[in-house]
Amino acid sequence: MFKDSVSVPTFKAANEGKERPSAKQGMLLKAYRLMYQAACMAAVYEENRPVCKYVHSTSRGHEAIQIAAGMQLMPWDYASPYYRDDSMLLAMGFTPYELMLQLLAKADDPASAGRSYYCHPNSLDPDKPCIPHQSSATGMQVIPATGMAQGIKYLEQSGAAVLRKGPKGEAPVVLCSLGDGSVTEGEVSEAWQSAVLWELPIIYLVQDNEWGISVSADEARAMDAYEYAAGFKGMERMRVDGSDFEECLHAMNAAISYVRQERKPILVHACVPLLGHHTSGVRKEWYRPADDLALHGAKDPLPLLRMRLLETGMSADALLSLEADIRKNIDLDFDRAKEAPEPLADTVNQHVFAPATVTAEKGIRMPEAGTKVMMVDAALHAVEEILHDFREAIFFGQDVGGRLGGVFREAATLAEKFGDNRVYNTAIQEAYIIGSTSGLSAVGVKPIVEIQFADYLYPGFNQLVTEISKSCYLSAGKFPVQTLVRIPIGAYGGGGPYHSGSVESTLLSIKGIKVVYPSNAADMKGLMKAAFLDPNPVVMLEHKGLYWSKVPGTQGAITVEPAKDYVIPLGKGRVVQSAHPRDVKKGDTICIITYGMGVYWSLAAAAAFPGQVEIIDLRTLFPLDEELVFNTVNKHGKCLVLTEEQLNNSFAQAFAGRIQRNCFKSLDAPVFTLGALDLPAVPMNVILENAMLPNPEKVRAVIKELLAY
Repeated sequence: MFKDSVSVPTFKAANEGKERPSAKQGMLLKAYRLMYQAACMAAVYEENRPVCKYVHSTSRGHEAIQIAAGMQLMPWDYASPYYRDDSMLLAMGFTPYELMLQLLAKADDPASAGRSYYCHPNSLDPDKPCIPHQSSATGMQVIPATGMAQGIKYLEQSGAAVLRKGPKGEAPVVLCSLGDGSVTEGEVSEAWQSAVLWELPIIYLVQDNEWGISVSADEARAMDAYEYAAGFKGMERMRVDGSDFEECLHAMNAAISYVRQERKPILVHACVPLLGHHTSGVRKEWYRPADDLALHGAKDPLPLLRMRLLETGMSADALLSLEADIRKNIDLDFDRAKEAPEPLADTVNQHVFAPATVTAEKGIRMPEAGTKVMMVDAALHAVEEILHDFREAIFFGQDVGGRLGGVFREAATLAEKFGDNRVYNTAIQEAYIIGSTSGLSAVGVKPIVEIQFADYLYPGFNQLVTEISKSCYLSAGKFPVQTLVRIPIGAYGGGGPYHSGSVESTLLSIKGIKVVYPSNAADMKGLMKAAFLDPNPVVMLEHKGLYWSKVPGTQGAITVEPAKDYVIPLGKGRVVQSAHPRDVKKGDTICIITYGMGVYWSLAAAAAFPGQVEIIDLRTLFPLDEELVFNTVNKHGKCLVLTEEQLNNSFAQAFAGRIQRNCFKSLDAPVFTLGALDLPAVPMNVILENAMLPNPEKVRAVIKELLAY
């Protein structure tokens, strides 16, 4: 533990050797005040455990490096603290009272309005570094933080006015703080690879206390973060004694200065003691031996800094008086926080989404002089128009760059037209592709990204759930994530088990994202534009079999290309085919609720029942146009919900249940469902594939049964 510090000559601190004794004493006194505040807060929380009922961690032992970092960040910088960084927050200018409001989950908690844990900050305060929302920060936060640096670099290159700068044009940096135990997360590697590859302006501050809850460093890792970072070519690094405030101050000054000037990443590995509990719910005495606690206690930065202040001539009486005042004020703040109002129960649904930008269908869907286009071209043209109109928009993913333009040619020519800094390839890093958009959005970039196949979504699922979907809600509306994630989906023609899957039920289990699924070129373009303009995260599912209408019976997906300004609000379905009023009046009709390829299976099957089948294309799976669906079901009394997904426990089954409940009095038959067979994958052989999937013949049989019910 507590390895020797490592210094690099190029990292000389900007203020080294320039401080006068009085200035140094003032800096040390400021740090001590903050450090003592943090210690008193931890003590008060421990003394009031029944009141501090929500789980929390404190910075005891980590204070020196945190304060050294927080004091030197500027208001135009960005920060990604982790769950033990309350000393860093104090150093940035947050008050103990503000932090206590979050500790006690009060209504006036400035970060989350009582929604999130202690020391899970987010802030748009112009006097402090910008802190976007992040998760509990056990490695996952490194990708969004690196996305911030990615966005800053793009905004610098493009000269965008939205880039935060200092009063003299100083460029921002990103500080990403994490515990050493989280460095073993694979997502950290994805982020570090991207940071060194693209030379991004970010400081990774790793606080190493050699414990990950009850897991010791010897059990969990073959090397520490400093040693691990040596494998990332281009990552500068330094090791620092994290209990020595002056060493930490100079190290962080050097690291921040390096990144601010060179615009490249650096890792600072701080060896720190862990003096508090892992959390209030996991007590240190449960798993740490006495000799380990004593070893860590000997490196407590608080008495070390106090001793240093006395060495500079500070009187013991003055320090005692300061300490008494701090403890008194902390007690008063805690008493005030205890009495602060609780959130009102009726606010629980607020801030799930930011208000949508597109709320009505606008523009011309079928221009008189328009030409017909396939879905893939409608998507390509929509993205091209977006990139032309929005300088802050970028598009990246696997193989979408100029060399190929997407495996489906859905990005062809875009890199040539807009440059490699706006349309570019990534490595096979689905977690980074998705998660980085959270950081990009936070700095003002408007990302469009692509996951190459729906089956490849799962490595990025953690970022979608943990970071992106929760950001607006847990920041009380301050940080909605504006991102558009494109995912080619669906089966046809023997695509095989890893290129043919449907994932909509998986996506729809996430609350806080929107899911769009167009079935024709006009809807593709109108929904793509609306999805991009939406301030919330939108996943756009694009059926590969409809891209070029190669599947028999899907020529209807080719439509006249809408005008440039055409948009469709998310959550509005479309009547694809109406039943004849005569048959409706006789009570001899049904409706089919579907989307994607299901639209064309329905149309083909309905041809055998002229006038008797009404077809609704949902177009957006969340939000759902329930009003259209329920009204349609009530009109016909019989309903089939059709999906390409495996049926059991699917979105289609769940929606059928809601239809049954809301339309029960109007139903003349149970709500029928039809989907793929419940197999673990789409088989390669086309005979087996066809046996698994719905088709017009299967839909026709269900229509016949339902009409006869």
